Amino acid sequence: MTTERPAFYRFHQGPRVLPFAAEEYDTRLAGLRAAMAAQGVEACVFTSMQAIAYYSGFLYCSFGRPYGLVVTPTDSVTISAGIDAGQPWRRSHGDTITYTDWARDNYWRAVLSVTGPGRVIGYEGDHLSLAQSARLDAFLGPRARVDMAPASMRQRMLKSPAEIALIRAGANTADVGGYAIREAIVPGAREIDVAMAGRDAMEREIARRFPDAEYRDTWVWFQSGINTDGAHNPVTSRRIETGDILSLNTFPMISGYYTALERTLFAREVDQASLAIWEANVAAHEFGMSLLKPGAVCADVTARINAFFAERDLLRYRTFGYGHSFGVLSHYYGREAGLELREDIETVLEPGMVISMEPMLTIPEGQPGAGGYREHDILVITETGAENITHYPYGPGFNVVG
Repeated sequence: MTTERPAFYRFHQGPRVLPFAAEEYDTRLAGLRAAMAAQGVEACVFTSMQAIAYYSGFLYCSFGRPYGLVVTPTDSVTISAGIDAGQPWRRSHGDTITYTDWARDNYWRAVLSVTGPGRVIGYEGDHLSLAQSARLDAFLGPRARVDMAPASMRQRMLKSPAEIALIRAGANTADVGGYAIREAIVPGAREIDVAMAGRDAMEREIARRFPDAEYRDTWVWFQSGINTDGAHNPVTSRRIETGDILSLNTFPMISGYYTALERTLFAREVDQASLAIWEANVAAHEFGMSLLKPGAVCADVTARINAFFAERDLLRYRTFGYGHSFGVLSHYYGREAGLELREDIETVLEPGMVISMEPMLTIPEGQPGAGGYREHDILVITETGAENITHYPYGPGFNVVG
């Protein structure tokens, strides 16, 4: 006797455990549905980690399988692979459907069961691959498609009080990692050992603050000497030497929410050429933070810091934009690119936005003061200005260590 295997089913077991209250997700979905109605979208099919986590709370682990969130005017349903069993249900707001791998494209059959055929479908143009886009057309037969990624990103850029509270806890946790790293720095220590001290301290702190959370993705980039030249250079086994420039970068991840602390340090001593560059970057950092307030335009803030560096003949050593948004993002699944301090971003800062100030100068090897200098604080835009929620000290007074 042959038993027919289902293309998809519902596997709901265990209590729901989410980073925010149900009302928070309902408010987010109401905002999304208003944007859908304004653009005539009948169903959204989200595929990115950040959108799915933002509207449902579920942060998926793809491992080569597609995941989704289907939102209609009445339903919100995550679409997950059978390998995850009941975990998506426990970590999702709304309904969940599990698809099987008995036949190719059962994922799209599950999506179709929620959207229905021939609808106006919202999708994420900055995430949906060409291959999956073709399958969307083949299975859903949309009457039209609308890119909802820009509207979703704009919604995510404005944080709720609950999000700001979680981000504040993340910034506090990043500070904890920073102090642990500071204590671990001694000449002869390897970058990897210092990094592990910071990571372990942050994971313990997250577990203390959020005992019901899932723990994943917290990391540290601790760089020394020539390895400081890039902001995203991975950890190595290089050993710290006296006089080395050091870069501390802690990144706690709490339910998909990213925060960061980044600081320049020196091992035991700092030469005069390096001190002059360091102090100039600290001055730019302080100047930049003073510019972050409601009504400021990202491009204008960038231009003013550029001028600050140009007056000191340092602009040629700038390596990237001066700051970015915070929220559901990470180094491997993107960020809210509409809120960055760059020349080509005209976004106006509003209360409820969260943004970093992080000027960086890289002086090439062979020149006096060689190395990468970076300070990084997180600021919450308020009605009257900005609140700095990073508290680990910056500058030479605290960060010549070991």
